[in-house]
Amino acid sequence: MPDPSAVAVFTDLSEESRELDALVGQLPEADWSRPTPAPGWSVAHQIAHLHWTDRASLLALTDADGFAGMVEAALKAPDSFVDDGAEEGAALPPAELLARWRAGRTALGAALAAASPGTRFPWYGPPMKAASMASARLMETWAHGQDVADALGAGRTPTDRLRHVARIGVRARDYAYAVRGLPAPDGEFRVELTAPGAEGVWAYGPADAPQRITGPALDFCLLVTQRAHRADLALTATGPDADRWLDIAQAFAGPAGPGRAPRDAG
Repeated sequence: MPDPSAVAVFTDLSEESRELDALVGQLPEADWSRPTPAPGWSVAHQIAHLHWTDRASLLALTDADGFAGMVEAALKAPDSFVDDGAEEGAALPPAELLARWRAGRTALGAALAAASPGTRFPWYGPPMKAASMASARLMETWAHGQDVADALGAGRTPTDRLRHVARIGVRARDYAYAVRGLPAPDGEFRVELTAPGAEGVWAYGPADAPQRITGPALDFCLLVTQRAHRADLALTATGPDADRWLDIAQAFAGPAGPGRAPRDAG
C-alpha cells in the first residue's frame, strides 16, 4: 500500500504546479520578459529553471547514468550551471517553454508516484527518497512561483501546502550554518508557526527548548526561501542563537544566497 504521506506530497506538488501554471498559462508573450526580484531573471527564466530542475529530477529517478552526466557538467561550472540552464530555457519561445515545462512536470509526477518508496535516488546533495524529492520540488515551485507573482503584481493565497516548505526550512537549519562555514548551535530550536488562515499551529522541536521562533508560516517560508528580508516579516526570535538563525536561514541547497534587501532599503 502506498504511504499516505507520500501520496499527499505528490498531490500537493501537482497542485502547486497548477497554481503557478494559472499565473503564466495565458500570459502575453511580452510578459514573459518581465524582470522578477531575482537579479537578471525574467518570468521566462523562472519557469525555465523549474523545467531544468524537473528534468534533472526525472533523470535521477529513471536514468542514473544520465543524471551523473548532469552532475559532471555542473562540477565543471559550479558557479554558473544553474544560471546557464535557466538562460537556455528562457531563450525558447514562451509557448514552447510552457509546453516543455508542462510535459516535464507531468513525466516527473508519474515517475515519483511509481518510484519505490524506500529507494534513495542520487541528487546534487545527499540521495533522497521520492517523497523527499517531491517536497523539494514543491518548495522550489512555490518559491519561484513567488518570484513570478511578484513580477506580475499578482496576489497568492497561502495554503497548507506550505507545511512542506516549513518542514524543509526547519530541517535545513544546520545546513545554513555549514554552507557559511559556521558551527551549528547545540540542541534543537522550538519553531511554532501559525498555519495559513490561522488554522492551528505547526510546531517543530522540543516544547521546552529555550531558543524559539514564532510567527506566521507564510513569513517563515518566505524567509527560508530567501524571498523576503526578515525585517519585513512578523517572525519573533527568542534567544541569541535563534535570532542569528533568522539572519542566515535557507531551505535550498547550494551556496549561501545574498537574500532580499528590506523593502525600505535606500
